[in-house]
Amino acid sequence: MLRVLTWNIRTGGRDRGGPDRQDRLLTVLTGQRPDVLALQELRGFDAGALAGLAARLGMRGHLARSCFGQPVAVLVRPPWRVVGAGPLRRPFHHAAQRVVLATGAGPLTVLSTHLDPYSGTRRLVEAGWVATALRRAPGELALLAGDLNTLDPVTDHTDRISRLAPPYRRRHLRRDGRTVDSRAVARLLEAGLVDLYPVGTPDEGLTVPTRHGGGEFAGMRLDYLLGTPALAARVRSCRVIRGGATEYASDHYPVVAELDLTPA
Repeated sequence: MLRVLTWNIRTGGRDRGGPDRQDRLLTVLTGQRPDVLALQELRGFDAGALAGLAARLGMRGHLARSCFGQPVAVLVRPPWRVVGAGPLRRPFHHAAQRVVLATGAGPLTVLSTHLDPYSGTRRLVEAGWVATALRRAPGELALLAGDLNTLDPVTDHTDRISRLAPPYRRRHLRRDGRTVDSRAVARLLEAGLVDLYPVGTPDEGLTVPTRHGGGEFAGMRLDYLLGTPALAARVRSCRVIRGGATEYASDHYPVVAELDLTPA
C-alpha cells in the first residue's frame, strides 16, 4: 500500500514574528508516516534544508525552487524507488516538482504544485501546464497533489464567497465580480483527472482554515489529490486530517490517501 500526503505548511513552518511550527509539523508527519509527501510553501528552504527535513522523516527530498513565490517539494520513503525527478520549467507563481516512482503496476508520476493565489486567469494557465505534463507522463498512473488555490466546479460556493473580505473575495471571482472562478480545477478534470476525495462527504473535504489562522478563508477546500482513472481505481481511502497538532501546525489541513500499489 502506498500512502500519499499533501500539505501546505505555511511559509516553511515559521511565522514572521511568531512561533516556529517545525516540531508540530514533524509530530503530524511522523504520526502519519507517508511514503510520498508533497509539500508546498517552503519559504527559506534550499536543497540543504530539505535534506535535513527529509533525514528527520527517513525520506529523500526533491525540491523545485520558485522565481516569484515559494518552493514546493516531493519527498519519498525507501523502499520506493525514484526513477526520474525534476521541476516543471514553466513560470509558475510558486513552482511544480515532478517525481516518477517504480511500482509493481508500472511507473507512477507524482506532481506537487501550488497554483497562483491571486489571479484566476494565472491559475488557469498553470493548470494547463500541469495537465500537459501529466498527459506526457509515462504509463497510466499519475497523481497531482497540492494547494490549487481554487474551489471545485461542482459545489455551490456562493455563501462562503460572500463571507470573505472584499480583497480575498476577488481572488475567487471572475472579472464580472459575481461568478465563482473554479476554472483551474475544471480544466484539470476536463483533462481526464479524477478527484480522489469521496464526493458527498459531510465535511466537503474542507482544508482551510485551521485554528492556527487563515483569515482569508471561509471554510474552503483548496488542497487536492487528483489522479488518472487508472490510479483512481486503486484508491482505498482519501481523507483530510484534522485535530491534534494539525490545528496549529499550519493554516491548511493535510490530505492523505492510500493507494493499492507496491514498490517495483
